Order: sequence, then structure tokens, then C-alpha cells
Amino acid sequence: MSDCLFCKIVAGEIPSDRVYEDDKMIVFKDINPQADVHLLAIPRAHIESLNEVSEEHDEIMAHMIRQLPRLAKEQGLDDGFRTIINTGKGGGQIIFHLHMHLLGGNKLPGFH
Repeated sequence: MSDCLFCKIVAGEIPSDRVYEDDKMIVFKDINPQADVHLLAIPRAHIESLNEVSEEHDEIMAHMIRQLPRLAKEQGLDDGFRTIINTGKGGGQIIFHLHMHLLGGNKLPGFH
């Protein structure tokens, strides 16, 4: 999708502070972190939101979920971490390319 910020990051048109990438996903530091560690994991393929995930996305979704604990450990989040997927405007989604927030550290906000 040509006007999608995250598609432009995938294409290398917009720089990002990448911490991991493979053929299915890219993970980079959020430019407006809400915790000590705040990473965004995005699929390389454009999927607008969790509402659009179908059986054809099962492999990428499982792959992304499986990578998060390893990435959290690499970031020093040995005591745990939070994963958030905002879905739709009412769910707080601002960029309409599916993304998973991985947050952790001493400044982890609310929701207990």
C-alpha cells in the first residue's frame, strides 16, 4: 500500500531503528516509547488490522507471536513483558498496518 507508513518502513523508504528482521516481519523501536522497552513488530505484507487476519495469515501470525518472547529476552525483559495489538479506531489503532507492541521495563504503564 503506497501511502502506508509501515509499508514504507518495510520498503526502506523511511528509516527505522530495527532490532530484528526476517522474510516475514520487521521489528523496530517505537519513535514515541511508552515504556523502557517499546518495540513494534510488523508483518512485511500489508494487513490493515487484526480484523483482516484470515487463515492465509496463520503462518505469519504464529511466526510473529513466537518471536516476541525471544526478542523480549534479548531486550533484557527477563521478568516479563506486555504485548498489545490495537485494532480499529475504537481500539486505539493509529497506523492501519497490523502491528504488535512489545513493552516492558520499569516504566511499564497501567493495566494490571
